[in-house]
Amino acid sequence: MKKILLLILAALATIGHADACTSMIVSARASASGRPLLWKHRDTGADNNFLQRVEPANGCYGYVGLFNAGDSLLQEAWMGMNDAGFAIMNTASYNLAPDTTDYVDREAFVMSEALRHCASVDEFEVLLAQLPKPLGVQANFGVIDAHGGAAYFETSDHAWTRFDANDEPSGVLIRTNYSFSGVEGQGSGYIRYQTAYRLSAQAISTGQVTPMLLTETLSRSFYHSLLGEDFLNNGARYVVDADFIPRPISTASIVVEGVNKPSDAPRIEMWAALGYPPCAPVHHVTLTNIPAELRATSQWRSIACDDAAQLRRTAIPTIGSNSVEYIDLEKLRPIIERMHQRSMATYSTHRP
Repeated sequence: MKKILLLILAALATIGHADACTSMIVSARASASGRPLLWKHRDTGADNNFLQRVEPANGCYGYVGLFNAGDSLLQEAWMGMNDAGFAIMNTASYNLAPDTTDYVDREAFVMSEALRHCASVDEFEVLLAQLPKPLGVQANFGVIDAHGGAAYFETSDHAWTRFDANDEPSGVLIRTNYSFSGVEGQGSGYIRYQTAYRLSAQAISTGQVTPMLLTETLSRSFYHSLLGEDFLNNGARYVVDADFIPRPISTASIVVEGVNKPSDAPRIEMWAALGYPPCAPVHHVTLTNIPAELRATSQWRSIACDDAAQLRRTAIPTIGSNSVEYIDLEKLRPIIERMHQRSMATYSTHRP
C-alpha cells in the first residue's frame, strides 16, 4: 500500500488571499526561442474564465483578453495581448501601501485600458501616470512589448516602482503576491516564489526558458520549496493543498510568447490552459484564432474550464474537512499525464 502523507502547515489556519497568482517575465535573451515570455498562473475566486477577441475601435488596438465568466461586456481583462505586440498581466500584491479609499479592485480595468492604448512598456508607464488617481490597485503588473521591453510595475493607488528584466543578470523576473518595493516580510506567496525559482533555475541559468517549462512543469508541480519535497513523485497518495503553485483556486496558466520587432506583432501568441492547470491541456492561441473550447459560450463561460473542473473534482474529493482540501495524487497523476501529452502534441504542432 502506498503511504498516505498528510502535509499539515500552520499556514492553513487561514487559507489566504483569494486573488493571488504566480508569474514570470522572461526577456528575449533568457528565452530558448529568443522571444520574450510573459507567464501567469492565475488564482482567483472566479471559478471560470474565457478568452475572447476584442476588435479594434475608435483608434484603439484590438486584443485577445482573459475575462471572468459572466463578463459579457468584455470590460475586465485579467491578461492579454494586442495587435501591437504588447502583452500584460498582473498578480495581486499584499505589501504595498494600503488603499486610501473604497475605490479598489481596478486592476482589470487598468489592463483593459493598456491593451487598447499601449504598444510598449514605456507607453504603459505613461498610461499609469495619466490615469486618474487613486488607481484603485495593489498589483504587480507584468508587461512585454515588440521593442525589447519587459518589466514589472509594482503599483499602488498613487505610485509605482519599475523593475526591468533586461537589468537583471539572468534576464528573468518572478513575482507572486508581494512586491520587492513593498513592506519587507509582509504579503504572501513567498514559498511559491521560491518554488518557481527552483523549478526553473537551470533553464534560467542557461537562457533556455520555454513556455513548456512554465505550463508543463511549474503549473503542474506539487513540489514544496520550504519542505524540499516533490509530493507528485514521492509515492504519497494524499496531500493537503497548500503553498503549491497550483492552488484550489487556480483557473488558468497562460504564457504569452512575444516578438522582437513591431513588424512581427501579428506573430505574438499564447499557450493557454484554462481551468485548474493540473487538469487542463494547453491550447495554441493567436490574435485571429482562439480555439472554441476557450471562448465564451452563450452562458459566458468556457467549456475548457468546466471540463477541467470536472476532472479536478475527481482528484480533490470531499473527505470530511471543512477548512482544507486534500488532493488524491493517486487519481491526479494519470490526469496530469494525459493533459501533459495533449499539451506536448499542441506544442509539437505549433512550435518550429
